Amino acid sequence: MKCRAFTSSHVKQSLIGDSCGFHLEFFFFVIIIYMNTTLLSRRDVPKHILAALAGGFSLYLCITLMWTIGYQLAYAGRIFPGVSVAGVDLSGLSVNDAAVKLSQTLSYPLTGKVLFRHGESAWVASPAELGMVFDPTASALAAYELGREGGLFGALSGQVQARGLGADVAPVIIFDQRVAYVYLQNIASRINQPVIEASLHVEGTNVVAQPGQVGRLLNLDATLIYLGAQLQTFRDGEVPLVIAEAAPKLVDVSSQADAARRILSQPVTLSIPNYREGDPGPWVYDIPVVANMLAVRMVDNASVAEMQVGLDPAALRQVLNDLKVYIDRSPANARFVFNDSTRVLEPIEASAVGRSLDVEASVRAINEALMRGEHSITLTVVEQQPSVADTATGAELGVVELVTQQSSYFYGSSEERIQNIQAAAARFHGLLVAPGETFSMGSQLGDVSLENGFAEALIIYGNRTIKGVGGGVCQVSTTLFRTVFFAGFPIVERYPHAYRVSYYEKTAGYSIDPNLAGLDATVYFPLVDFKFKNDSPYWL
Repeated sequence: MKCRAFTSSHVKQSLIGDSCGFHLEFFFFVIIIYMNTTLLSRRDVPKHILAALAGGFSLYLCITLMWTIGYQLAYAGRIFPGVSVAGVDLSGLSVNDAAVKLSQTLSYPLTGKVLFRHGESAWVASPAELGMVFDPTASALAAYELGREGGLFGALSGQVQARGLGADVAPVIIFDQRVAYVYLQNIASRINQPVIEASLHVEGTNVVAQPGQVGRLLNLDATLIYLGAQLQTFRDGEVPLVIAEAAPKLVDVSSQADAARRILSQPVTLSIPNYREGDPGPWVYDIPVVANMLAVRMVDNASVAEMQVGLDPAALRQVLNDLKVYIDRSPANARFVFNDSTRVLEPIEASAVGRSLDVEASVRAINEALMRGEHSITLTVVEQQPSVADTATGAELGVVELVTQQSSYFYGSSEERIQNIQAAAARFHGLLVAPGETFSMGSQLGDVSLENGFAEALIIYGNRTIKGVGGGVCQVSTTLFRTVFFAGFPIVERYPHAYRVSYYEKTAGYSIDPNLAGLDATVYFPLVDFKFKNDSPYWL
């Protein structure tokens, strides 16, 4: 095979750029291959084929290189074909021409619409109102740089892509976030609201409920990021408002308000169980009094909050402790006299079941009943059975004979002193003392006052004889002391009078027995008491 190359007759083509003019001669190479098959041996065929292929590839490279150089020179100072900004085609334009075209075509900053929405509210603003300024010159320069950056291969790749697929360059904008921030702050003033916990309170006898409110806060910085991205598109659109919400622990208290109104719908009546005539109570508390005791409190259970309504336990305790004075009573054993003829016990006073108001249980019972809509409420009372019932016998108690007896005389006493002696003695008539019990006369005597049937008479106070309530009670304590003393029971506590009093030594014969001197006992409870212990296995 023979190969000869020659050129065409200098075909000229003029390419004129915007910034300079020039001429370039293209030389077309023609390769003519003479095939002389008679001169080639089989061994030489592969070598000639390879040489032909190599020559063809070299020619391809030469053509490509020349075309590329020509393409660059053709668009020197101009934007490559296929390049646009925000959809505006700038192919072949100079930077200045492109800037003019962009400024005339793209009116988005002034005419565009950006929408913000929250619930039923919406706000529409132009990009310019949000601080957007379009820079056509910088945008044209950005379009011009496409296909001229990124090195040789990067630039060529950009040119090919723009020519084949098109390349839209993002417009260059100036986004003044300070302007947008002010606009968003105005929106925030319509959206932002604090977290409000639901509340409940009482005004007089009226229940006032306030529902809770979800807190909202517009995140300005996060919203600005979405706004900037939307403005970059040069298209109308909606920008999401980034809102952080915080829910209150309690939103709705309508059920608690209804419960409070039921509590205050009528007065509250408290009574003891098994009420009988003569028992204390019932006690009625009017609505204003109940309203003053109504309490609302929050109870946190893990992450859930609960509002509870009811009467304030502390206020209820105060009320109930006042009632304990009337309700509480100790159990009372039956009282007996010993019939010397029949040698049996005869009851003279029935036993009484003791009772004690359980304050804490009553607090719970009252609130539980009120929540059920009940207003007549039974208090919780604990009963204590007496040790000796009405049916007790002497054999059961060990009271089968007279142990000892003592008498004292008070003839010549004033009417008031006699009244006091009778009042005190009545408190011990038929009384039983349990085996092993330490008996306190003062505790059994109780409050010595005018209200309890005592009168003013002469008493010994310090080293003087003066007039006071209960004068003569010591006649009873002295008689009891002598009885216990001569029976041999242990004396636990006993105080004599400050000085010798002769009328405690009187006998039935209207005389004075000096042997009784010093066998007296005074009681001024709770400071001074007389106590003895029943150390026998039997009741006294």
